[in-house]
Amino acid sequence: MSETVLPKDDVEPVLAKPEPLPDPAQKEPSSRRGSNGLAILALLLGAAGVAVGGWSVWQLRAMQSSHQQQSGQLEDIGSQTRILQQSEQQLAARLAQLPPAQELEDRRRLVTQLQGDQQRLSQRVETVLGASRKDWRLAEAEHLLRLASLRLSALQDINSAKALVQGADEILREQDDPGAFGAREQLAKSLAALQSVDQPDRTGLFLQLAALRDQAAQLNALAPEYKDKGESLFGLTDGTEDSYWATWWDKISQYIRIDFHADKNIRPLLAGQSLTQVRLALSLALEQAQWAALNGEPEVYAKAVTEARSVLDANFNKDNPQSKMLGERLDELAKMPVSVVTPDLTQSLSAVQAYLEQRHKPVGGALDKQADGAQSGNQP
Repeated sequence: MSETVLPKDDVEPVLAKPEPLPDPAQKEPSSRRGSNGLAILALLLGAAGVAVGGWSVWQLRAMQSSHQQQSGQLEDIGSQTRILQQSEQQLAARLAQLPPAQELEDRRRLVTQLQGDQQRLSQRVETVLGASRKDWRLAEAEHLLRLASLRLSALQDINSAKALVQGADEILREQDDPGAFGAREQLAKSLAALQSVDQPDRTGLFLQLAALRDQAAQLNALAPEYKDKGESLFGLTDGTEDSYWATWWDKISQYIRIDFHADKNIRPLLAGQSLTQVRLALSLALEQAQWAALNGEPEVYAKAVTEARSVLDANFNKDNPQSKMLGERLDELAKMPVSVVTPDLTQSLSAVQAYLEQRHKPVGGALDKQADGAQSGNQP
C-alpha cells in the first residue's frame, strides 16, 4: 500500500520580527497605586455610610423616645386638666350654695356685734366674781388661814395648822406682788410660833390608856397571907411529935388570924359582884381619861387619872404585881401633856384681809370705768 506523503507541517514558518514588550517592572507600581486609592476611597465611603446610618438610627430612636415622653406628658396634662375641671365644677357648686355677698356682710356685722357683747359680758362677770384667778387664789389663802385658826382653837392640831399656814404663804408668794410683804411677814411669824410648839401625841396616849383598860379588866384581888415570924406562941414549936397543937393552930389560922403588926396595905378580899364593880369603876375612869386626852382637856384628864389611881389604891393591894404595874403606868401617864398653848393667828388673818382689800380697790375701779365706757359707746 502506498503511503501518501503528506507535507510536513513542522517546517517552521518565517517569523516576523518580534516587537519589544513593555517592561513589567515599570507597569506594576502604577497599577498598585490605582488599586490602593480605590480601596481606600471605598473604605472611606463605607465608613461614612455606616456613620451616617448609625447617626440616623440614633436620631430616629431619640425622636421616638422624645415622642413617647411628650405623649406621656400630654396624657398627664390632660388628666390634670380634667382634675382641674372637676375641682372648678365643685368650687362652682360650692359657690352656688354660698349665700350672697349682702347676707355675708350682715352675718359678719352680727358676729362682730356678738363678740363685743361677749367681751363686755366677760368684763362684768370678772367684776362680780373677783376679776381674775389670782383673786380666787387669794380668797383661798384667806380660807386656809381661817381653817388653820379653827383647827387650833377646836382641836389644837399644830401639824395641820402649820401645813395650812404654809399653803397660804405659798399662794402669796405666787402673786409676786410687793404689796403682799406685810401679810407674808405676819405669816412667817405665825409659822415660827407654830414650829416652836410640840404637838402632843393624843393618839398614842389614847392607845396606852386603852391597853391599861384591858389590864384593869383582868385584875384579881390578892388574898393576904399570914406569915409566922416566930412572934406567936405556937411559932416556937420545933415540928416534932409534940407539935400537935401547932398543926391544929395552923389549920385554925386559915380562918382566924391574929396579927398585932398588921400592915395598912392589906385590903379586904374582893370577890364576885364587888370585884366586878371595882373593875367597872376603874375602866370608866380610864375611859374618861381617854376622852379628855383626845379632846385636849387637861383638867378632866388629870381628874380621871387621879380617880383611877384612887380606885386602884383603895381596892387592891400594893403587893399585887398587876396593880403595882398599873399604878406605875398611871403615874407616868399623868405627867404627859394633853394640851398646848396654841399661837393666835388673828394678826396674820387681818394682814391678809387688808392686803385683799387694798388689791381689790384699784382693780374694781378700773373695771367699772371700762364697763361705763363700753355702755356709753353702745349708746347712740
